[in-house]
Amino acid sequence: IGGGFPEMVMQELHANSSLRGEIKAFIEAGGPVYAECGGLMYLSRTLTWNGVRCEMVGAIPGDAVMHKKPQGRGYVKLQETGRSPWRQAEAGDNRIIAAHEFHYSAIENLPANTEYAYAVRRGAGIDGLHDGFIYKNLLANYTHMRDVGDNHWTERFLSHIKRCREQQQNRN
Repeated sequence: IGGGFPEMVMQELHANSSLRGEIKAFIEAGGPVYAECGGLMYLSRTLTWNGVRCEMVGAIPGDAVMHKKPQGRGYVKLQETGRSPWRQAEAGDNRIIAAHEFHYSAIENLPANTEYAYAVRRGAGIDGLHDGFIYKNLLANYTHMRDVGDNHWTERFLSHIKRCREQQQNRN
């Protein structure tokens, strides 16, 4: 689920409860999902902007709140924690990833035991220390990844989708 500006259409997103329910059910069933920035906000429990609060997907047990000033802006450096659902051990768990972020929202009220795919070495991420919210096969971050250098994330995510599909076929 890509980035964008969900706050601009938050009432329409809220009104489409059937889609929100289908996305949440897919995530709960272990479906592979990757979300960046606006996608992270859409997957949160609620989105609040200009005093209006709307329900979102609810797969992320936190609330996206818009602010007047950027909460994260510029280049970031992330260090993998080894917890990503689509990590590759051969790539090394301590790899540093260069990327960028630009968001006016912050995710609030996340549980203390939240798992993250990345430690923030430079930037803001989700809470100033972490980015890459993990739940089942969901990975959602504020950081916008680039598929360059040793961070070929699209290849890794596609391999993860294939593994998830194979596991589902083996269960059936």
